[in-house]
Amino acid sequence: MKTPDSRFYCPLISVGTIILDENESSHAVRVCRAVNGEILQLCDGLGHYADATITKADAKACEVRVDTVEDTPLKRPRLNLGIACLKDDALEEVVFHAAQTETDSIIFLRTDYSQEPKNSDLKKTVRRAELKSLVSLKQSKKPWMTRIEGPIEFDKWLKNYQGDLILCDIDGERKLDINEGAAENSDAKPVTLLVGPEGGFSPREIEAIKAFKNGKVHLLNLGNTRLRARTAAVIALGKIL
Repeated sequence: MKTPDSRFYCPLISVGTIILDENESSHAVRVCRAVNGEILQLCDGLGHYADATITKADAKACEVRVDTVEDTPLKRPRLNLGIACLKDDALEEVVFHAAQTETDSIIFLRTDYSQEPKNSDLKKTVRRAELKSLVSLKQSKKPWMTRIEGPIEFDKWLKNYQGDLILCDIDGERKLDINEGAAENSDAKPVTLLVGPEGGFSPREIEAIKAFKNGKVHLLNLGNTRLRARTAAVIALGKIL
């Protein structure tokens, strides 16, 4: 039988009969027009896959049978993106693009110059970002879903973080290879790319980043032009990955 050219999200993949949630069921049956006997590709965003045979093509509760669950041979990504809280829909735009890449997590940071709405808890933004990450997981066909974290105060995050940092800086390198030597090192540290808000990190924050002692600090040059924060995040990821 043919297989719809799409992945379907199932947070708990196991051998046996599974009922997909309403969103995935509707996408399979209404959008992809899948019928009984056809095969769906399931993923859980945690490194597991399965081919599932449709046994009941119900648009509200599609029932499938899984015979084998496969584990990806790929390790979870080391790279994270820490980005300052931005206004409007800029954070969602960054997530939409970044979550299609091998980025482990995206952390929303409250910095000195953050532009989020005053007194906002960002719950709606975080939820929409999580949905963008889920869509990107299925579209990109990668094994690991990018986690959304925060918002968190930058100083608190930096104090507790253990790993390497990458700061976009005009005096930095044009290209960085974060995977050099990592293949032989199972305990390789996480790496977090830091992108400030419009106007960048404050002088105080930049000083704290450069004085960071719980890992290496790398400086990355993004070119000779001034970039919007959302653009800088995507360009920086492209230079690192």
